Amino acid sequence: MAAVVPNMLGASPVFVRVLETITRLARFEAPVLLTGETGTGKELAARAIHYLSARAASPFVPVNCGALPDTLIESELFGHERGAFTDARQSRVGLVEAARGGTLFLDEVDSLPMRAQAALLRFLQDQTFRPLGASGELSGDVRVVAAASPRMQEMVARGSFRADLAFRLDVLAVEMPPLRERIGDARLLADYFAARHAARYKMKVRPFDTDSLAWLDTHHWPGNVRELDNLVHRQTLLGQDAELRLAPENWHARGERTKTGPVLFNDARHEAMSAWERQYLSHLLRETGGNVTRAALLAGKERRALGKLLKKHGIDRDFFGTA
Repeated sequence: MAAVVPNMLGASPVFVRVLETITRLARFEAPVLLTGETGTGKELAARAIHYLSARAASPFVPVNCGALPDTLIESELFGHERGAFTDARQSRVGLVEAARGGTLFLDEVDSLPMRAQAALLRFLQDQTFRPLGASGELSGDVRVVAAASPRMQEMVARGSFRADLAFRLDVLAVEMPPLRERIGDARLLADYFAARHAARYKMKVRPFDTDSLAWLDTHHWPGNVRELDNLVHRQTLLGQDAELRLAPENWHARGERTKTGPVLFNDARHEAMSAWERQYLSHLLRETGGNVTRAALLAGKERRALGKLLKKHGIDRDFFGTA
């Protein structure tokens, strides 16, 4: 019998194994490191670990490390005393204290600067911390669950992420599989999102057309589950047909042409180049968390030119993060 995990849906063998791992890890108090591409459900997994654990009645406190200014990360995590820095007009409790007795979820932990990495390492070693400006240390009581992109090991190898911190975080590990590897799950999730969005807007639930059902199984899903949810949400609101249509307009025609006879050389070259461009751009945005400026620098192109390519292929940077 497959494991039942709150708010996580999937029946593919690779995803069922992940659900089983989550239920096992929830019983322990050790730190957990969740890895995987953007949009694969790392925060949902973190919440499941918390609510299946003995800490379920205590707070679950998420923090996006990549969204915090470098100068404020330590204050956000550990709090500060009045006068600790220029704008500290009053004392403030940090997120570690706010999560006391529960779980602190550190999303995008691989974006932490070195100074914050050192502070987090000290806390993980003995669960003690010192608010900025305080003279004494406080004791914490939180379970730390962190999430990182697949590039974390590369960062450790380059020296931009501390190896000792990676070891502390990676006591228990879960790798969230990309949607393209979860055979059959795209259809399950599409049906779920269609019903959820229809209920939200008090609309009739519509079925998917035949082309879209086939396309769900073949699309590469660079934005994973988040991309699928966005597409279904948009089509629920804007679609005018009796059926929901997700497949691109030229998808069916392209498939039919390959079945009925040879494809012209120029057409085949154009399609191959388009597929390569989409794959390359998706990889760039995964590497940069959706930051188009950084992606343009890595590609050696002007930001405007890269933006035009993204628009040409219908690639939304929000699928890959915020930038």
